[in-house]
Amino acid sequence: MQEPLLMDIGNTVYLDGDCLIVVDRRELPLRVSRLSCADHLQVAEVIERMAVQGAGDIAVAAGFGLYLAARAVERNPRTAEKLEKVSERLTATRPTGHYLAALLKKLLLKTEGSSRPSEIILASLQKIIERQRTISRETGRRAEPLLSSGDRILTHCFAGAGLLYMLKFAREAGKDIRVVCTETRPYLQGAKLTAWSVSELGMETTLITDNMAAHFMSRGEIDKVFTAADRIAMDGTVANKIGTLQLAICAARYGIPFYVLGYGDRDGNTPSGKDIPIEDRDPDEVTRFKGEPTTSPLVRGRYPAFDLTPPDLVTAVITWRGIHRPDDFSLM
Repeated sequence: MQEPLLMDIGNTVYLDGDCLIVVDRRELPLRVSRLSCADHLQVAEVIERMAVQGAGDIAVAAGFGLYLAARAVERNPRTAEKLEKVSERLTATRPTGHYLAALLKKLLLKTEGSSRPSEIILASLQKIIERQRTISRETGRRAEPLLSSGDRILTHCFAGAGLLYMLKFAREAGKDIRVVCTETRPYLQGAKLTAWSVSELGMETTLITDNMAAHFMSRGEIDKVFTAADRIAMDGTVANKIGTLQLAICAARYGIPFYVLGYGDRDGNTPSGKDIPIEDRDPDEVTRFKGEPTTSPLVRGRYPAFDLTPPDLVTAVITWRGIHRPDDFSLM
């Protein structure tokens, strides 16, 4: 069976000549629509409009935005925007996630004093992408032993390629795993990305709305929960897609293990959860659906894109290095 499209970032974010091509994840799985970005401003807009999703993929897309800006600097240094300003613009697109800001900072440091920053950035991105592939695969490999044949696992949002690798390895080991995916409103990443990708692996896949999870947990129909993390603070607090906290609370109530695919390290610059900025998105994303209003114009929407799950609700964090307690500082 062919691997899902979203198992490799190279399928959805890649260079084509002087443009960055981004497969619009808002259109999946019904249509594969490719957006072409000619400069870093267009890359920033694509990230802000949620056309690219998933912490690692967003970071790589931003890195390519910096690459396009470096090319512009080399062609016309007098008129092109300074790379530091470009980095600030790209970082501002998704302030909650740790990986985007960390990657851009690393790329800027590498280019200091260089007359050909684009070459340095591109070479670094190629290594980062290969490392991301390795980390996703090994995170999935570390997580697979946590699964037992017959498990019914619950996922939220799109937990990245590591989740797909975990399920792929479980299938290869002969384990019968069934997956329940929350829709993940308002952008439906669970429906459009996770449920589709898991079904492409040939596994039994069930889609539920976000407000059904506690019901199925209470009936003993969920054995384990797996989510990802956009940032992990030094105290073990996990920032992830809004709705993660309520799943962790419900899992604790019903004695269900709650696992986080952490992929990389904690953010050493974030001491605790209170230091993580929570991105507030456009309220219209709640009060409208595909541009059409779903309520009265007098109604006010709220859309915090992320929430914070305290470490006492997390059974374990899985990284490419292994399985850790959320308060285990060997995670660094």
